Amino acid sequence: MNGLRTQAEELRSLGYSYNMIREKLGVSVSTQSYWFKDKPFVPNKEVINRIKFGPIENGKRRHNERVNEINQLKELGMKEVGRLSKRDLWMLGLGLYIGEGAKTTEMLRISNSDPAVIKVSIRWLKEICNLTDDNLSLRLHLYPDNNLDTSMKYWQNITNLPASNFRKTHIDRRVNKIKSRRGKLPYGTVHISVISRGDPSKGVKLYRRINGWMSGGLKQIDSK
Repeated sequence: MNGLRTQAEELRSLGYSYNMIREKLGVSVSTQSYWFKDKPFVPNKEVINRIKFGPIENGKRRHNERVNEINQLKELGMKEVGRLSKRDLWMLGLGLYIGEGAKTTEMLRISNSDPAVIKVSIRWLKEICNLTDDNLSLRLHLYPDNNLDTSMKYWQNITNLPASNFRKTHIDRRVNKIKSRRGKLPYGTVHISVISRGDPSKGVKLYRRINGWMSGGLKQIDSK
């Protein structure tokens, strides 16, 4: 122990902190505090640098811990969802329609800027609502800083639909909207509208059925 204390005293005289001595020799901080309680201390450059950059390193460590936790929880959540059944898709799409679908006129329309939401919406319309590509009409809503050609190619790739399914693009040129949206929506938003092609079961009747789905689900929640 005397030999260890001698080494600790030498390191302390060279300006090393309690924690650095503990790392080198394994002597606890409480023991060192007892040994050196009456000895003056002048930190060396290594200690000063550690103190200076300590908050930065701690910040990096906390950030990385937070990122790892986010990723782990995301992975856990994905596993908990599992594989979607057809009913799961039905309810997922219905939830999206409740949040993003048109409800003021008897016209089916879903709008969003998130490519994942648009993909789910199209799959829901086709697999659950029995629509085809011919029943889907899309319009891009862009801002002056969006590139029209780039945005069109992007959404064609996301939706796997040809240019013929896209109507004339709308560009929002309102002055009070430009700054608030600049750079936030690099490809604008997509509005998906359903065209019945003369078949009421894929038009107004489908709209009314979907309203029934919404009412049926929401009323059950409200009754509990």
